[in-house]
Amino acid sequence: MRVIAGTARGLRLDCPAGVARPMMDRVRGAVFSSLGEAVPGARALDLFAGSGAIGIEALSRGAASCHFVDRNRKAAEVIRTNLARAKLTGSVRLQDVAAYLGSATPAAFDLVFADPPFALETGDPAHPHSLLAGSDLARCVAPGGFFVVELPQEPPRPDPSWELLRNRRYGQAWVAMYRRTSDA
Repeated sequence: MRVIAGTARGLRLDCPAGVARPMMDRVRGAVFSSLGEAVPGARALDLFAGSGAIGIEALSRGAASCHFVDRNRKAAEVIRTNLARAKLTGSVRLQDVAAYLGSATPAAFDLVFADPPFALETGDPAHPHSLLAGSDLARCVAPGGFFVVELPQEPPRPDPSWELLRNRRYGQAWVAMYRRTSDA
């Protein structure tokens, strides 16, 4: 796994063994190609951050900031190491995703990425279905901001706070891109 573009282009990233299933390079490339000019200057959030590859890609491409959230201590250590090797700066939080979103500043982020464990149960408050149906995620994303999620099945239909812009299958995973439509 490597950084695809930007200031850290080509850098190989470590992945916490047995903890993370990182988004494939070609999928990350397609996501960032779709986001285009929304990345430079953006305030980003990488949920279920694992290795930090998605957030590091955003920082490498010019995002102004990125917060990384993962509840696994080993993942947090690997993210810090990867950030240092890439010569990038980000905030790493060792916390459950649902708890983090419940306490995050309103409209704090322009880009939110989520690559949750595929084994996450549908009823879990941090499951993407729950995040899209609840108010905490929508409250954290600035109007017009984006939520990009990778899932093992076709993504859910969002509530009116979200517009599904893109929904594509890559092998066994689906990647969906939503835009925040209104104040929640």
